[in-house]
Amino acid sequence: MKSVYKDDPREQEAAMQRHFNIRLNLFFFSAFAIFTVIIVRLAILQFVEGPSLSQQESDMRVRAVPMTPIRGSILAAGGEALAYSTPVQSLYITLQKDYSQSTDRGKGNRHEALALASELKEVFDKYGDPEQDPMTLEDIIKAMDLDYRQNNGFTPRRIKVGLTKEEMAYFLERKDQFAGIEIVEESIRHYDPDTVAVQTIGYLKKFSSASTTDSSDFKYYKDIREQTETDPALQYTESELVGYDGLELYYQEELRGKNGFKSVPIDPRNMATGIPEVTAPVKGYDLHTTINKNIQMITEQAILDQIDWVHKNPVSGKTHPNAKTGYAVAMEVDTGNIVAMASMPDYDTNLWQNGSISNDDWSKIMTNYQNGTITPISSGRSGHDFDSAVLLGSTVKPLSVLIGLNENLFTTNTTYPDRGVAYFGKNDSARVRNSQGHVYGNIKPAEAIRVSSNAFMVDMVGEKLYYKYYAEGPTVWDNYMKQFGLGVSTGVDLPNEFLGKLGYFEESETNLSNLVYASFGQKGGYTAMQLAQYATTLATRGKRMEPHLVSKITDEQGNIVKEFQPTVLNEVDFKKAYWDEVIKGMSTNVSSAFSGFPYDFARKTGTSEQWGKGANRDNGVFIAFAPRENPKLAVAVIIPEGGFGGSSAAPVARKIFDAYDQEYGLDGVPKKNSVKNNEADTTTSDGQ
Repeated sequence: MKSVYKDDPREQEAAMQRHFNIRLNLFFFSAFAIFTVIIVRLAILQFVEGPSLSQQESDMRVRAVPMTPIRGSILAAGGEALAYSTPVQSLYITLQKDYSQSTDRGKGNRHEALALASELKEVFDKYGDPEQDPMTLEDIIKAMDLDYRQNNGFTPRRIKVGLTKEEMAYFLERKDQFAGIEIVEESIRHYDPDTVAVQTIGYLKKFSSASTTDSSDFKYYKDIREQTETDPALQYTESELVGYDGLELYYQEELRGKNGFKSVPIDPRNMATGIPEVTAPVKGYDLHTTINKNIQMITEQAILDQIDWVHKNPVSGKTHPNAKTGYAVAMEVDTGNIVAMASMPDYDTNLWQNGSISNDDWSKIMTNYQNGTITPISSGRSGHDFDSAVLLGSTVKPLSVLIGLNENLFTTNTTYPDRGVAYFGKNDSARVRNSQGHVYGNIKPAEAIRVSSNAFMVDMVGEKLYYKYYAEGPTVWDNYMKQFGLGVSTGVDLPNEFLGKLGYFEESETNLSNLVYASFGQKGGYTAMQLAQYATTLATRGKRMEPHLVSKITDEQGNIVKEFQPTVLNEVDFKKAYWDEVIKGMSTNVSSAFSGFPYDFARKTGTSEQWGKGANRDNGVFIAFAPRENPKLAVAVIIPEGGFGGSSAAPVARKIFDAYDQEYGLDGVPKKNSVKNNEADTTTSDGQ
């Protein structure tokens, strides 16, 4: 019976129909469910989520355009403005249409933009400052950036900086005639016309240049450029001027402030569609430097005068016409404050006022626009191409003797028979003579410093240090150098600091030879800043002070944001007897330069030899601190190819000490106040 049922065609057809009906019902039910879900979801989108989505769409069509803040000032110790910004009114335009030649719509509108440019030129020609070079039509069209080579469509274009009152009035009265045009207050950077410490202060360039420069110092700008999602108040515009050297670069973040921004509504074509909302910029902080303007200017002039003097007056029988540059640093012993920092020759930083410089001006300053007191790069060259980091010469001898004493190579009572020459090497095949062949006889360590005995340094320090440490000798020497700031960063608050030339590691010479020549200053080349820190460390008897160029940072209302305190980087622990012996020896004869100087002071001259075009040339080097007891100021001076340090560099130091004595008092009493009081007393007496 079961078999007959299965074979019945009518039964099979009925079963298939039932299955089909079931599947059809399932299909219709599923379709109904799906459409129900879609309808519900659409209802939710329209009535529940619609307002928030509409707001998101609106937000996506608003762009934040940065507005550059007014940069903070850089002030001298007496409050004089060394760098400051003044407000100017600039004309900006936000494109209301597409004018690009790359689109049909833009080509059609192009004539409107060109007509606007012609109209702007007429206004500038009629109402602009007659003492300024007039803008050409090409200049205006380029500034409008119609093809978006510099900016997006919604970004305002700066057309002209420094509008006159007449130009401002013209545009403000006709705002309805100039769609997209607005007047924005900006600033122009000015630098002291007396060219005070210009390489130390630095200069500005456009952000577009700084952020594409291959240098670790500009990584900050590169990082900003690479950021895609950030606070618009931290963004930079391409034309914004930013620090490019000196304090302007080192304190860029503090000086810049916080820019404002405009929230500009845009359409899908990236064009502005409405009135922007403005968030005002926040002015940058002010830097109060330790540079004393009077001392700085005296220092700069002293270097120039001394260069001129060695050109005309014989030193050791000859003049020195190849002395072209000079460098000096004056550092307070107790605080580390830099009161003067001169790299000469200098130039007028106002050349960079607009963030760029002409080719002619650049060709004049390209060899000396950087700070020679901290770097030998682009900071001046002598006649035989010597840079600012010359060899120490005899100024190393106080430290050389300290090393010898601390290493127990001799004692403060050791007597050395100076015969004017020292021999070293295999079979004493090499020799070093004293300057001008002087023979000093029996001398002790302090006397060896005073008379500047090369022979003593070779026999008692260089050679003995080698035989104590052999291959490790140069490393031991280097460790001592670094403890005094030589061959290591001084910590000064400036970029691009050079760490020195460590010639005592030269592989072309033996370790013995390297140590011998290092012992009397012919292997290490350092900057004036490093020498000043070294002199300060001698003055403090072992405290290496961090140099400071900024004493405090204040906001627009004068409130102190940050104040810098004296900082000891490291301390050198030597016996008091060693310090006494060395500082006693810092009594080199400089009577010509320091005639009549009212203070006992510690000093050391240096004359390092450097090979140039077939002969050894003499570099003038000098370090000193005053007074000898309770020292207030340390000074370092370098005159490449200036001849003996006592004749070329020491006179500059004398003028710096005198200037400091007038301003602050080497004994703590400013002499300028005494002079004023004396004048007042005299006037009163005459009146009676």
